[in-house]
Order: sequence, then C-alpha cells, then structure tokens
Amino acid sequence: MNEISGLRAGSKGGKRVNVFLDGKFAFSLQAEAAVREGLRVGQELSADRVAALCREDDLQRGLDAAGRYLGYRPRSGAELRQRLQRRGFSGAIVEAVLARLREQGLVDDEAFARFWKENRDTFSPRSQWLTRQELRRKGVGDEILNRVLDNADDGDSAYRAVLGRARRLPLDDYQAFRRRLGGYLRRRGFSYGVIEQTVTRLWRECGGGTE
Repeated sequence: MNEISGLRAGSKGGKRVNVFLDGKFAFSLQAEAAVREGLRVGQELSADRVAALCREDDLQRGLDAAGRYLGYRPRSGAELRQRLQRRGFSGAIVEAVLARLREQGLVDDEAFARFWKENRDTFSPRSQWLTRQELRRKGVGDEILNRVLDNADDGDSAYRAVLGRARRLPLDDYQAFRRRLGGYLRRRGFSYGVIEQTVTRLWRECGGGTE
C-alpha cells in the first residue's frame, strides 16, 4: 500500500490533479475523477487501485479526444482508431473507447457510409466506384458498401454533377462541349458509357445543334 502524500493542481487550468504517493509523483487524473473517487491526503492506495484509476483516466482521455474528433463530422471506426493510435493511446484503450462509442451509437460504419454518400450526392456527385474507393480508404467493409451503394444511379449522379457547368458552356462546338464535361466526369470516376450518355443528353437539353 502507498499513502497519498499530496494532491496538487496540474498545469491545465486546474482540470487535472497530480497525485503524489509517499512523497513522489505517481500519476495524474482529471480533477473531477479525483473528487468523485474521494481521493485525499493520507489515504492509502493499493497497486491495483492505482492501476484502475490510471486505466479509467486513460479511457476518459480517449473518449474526450474521440469526442473532439467526432465534433467536425461523423467518422468510421477505422478513422477513429488511427487517430487515437497517433495520439499515443494503447491498443486496449483504443478498443475500449470504440466499444463505448458504438454502444452509444456515436460510431456506426453503416451510418457513416450513408452520411458520406448523401454528402457527396448533395455537394459533389461522383460515381459509385469512386465513392466506394473513398469509403474503403476510410476502413468501411465491403458488406456495408454493398448495402449502401449497390442502388446508386451513376447516370443520375453524372447528370447532376455537370448540369450547372453545361448551362454555362457555349453551344457552338460539340467537341469542346464534350471535352470539357467529359474530362470533369472522368475525374469523378464515371465510365465512358455514362459520360457519353450524359454529355449527349445535356447537349440536347441545352439547345445544342448537330453533334
């Protein structure tokens, strides 16, 4: 057993407490946790209790870091795992954080994939193939991708992707029109067939002459 010989505010605005055992710094934890656990000078702590306090503090720090990362946008489980690993959290703490967040519904790869697809569809339409590649890089598995993307309509996505551009292009040169829109659609992963159908449709809708 070791005796708490001091409890001192840490350097982060009093949000953490440094715990000294038998005159030596031993560990730190959030001030709220120190109050909740009832830590006080003169109290004796076993090695197991110290280890448990440190594990709980690591878990809470991991949850806080994950919460800040999720504050920008939803994330896949793989994105969060990589982020926490880069922050130096142990594998056990990372998996514990992910398990807690999944229980709370804050990490859900299928919901994330649907969010990503809907965001792309709304603001920057692209092919099913390219969206699939993006989500794979974020660690989303094929089973989820098949459920989320199999009904995607590349023809509709391609049309929406270039409708505004088509309306701004001159209509005196079909090849130039095709080249401009085709290049844009290729960069967004659309197939040759989809590009040809989309360009032809827009040329006619915009009032272009003979191709």
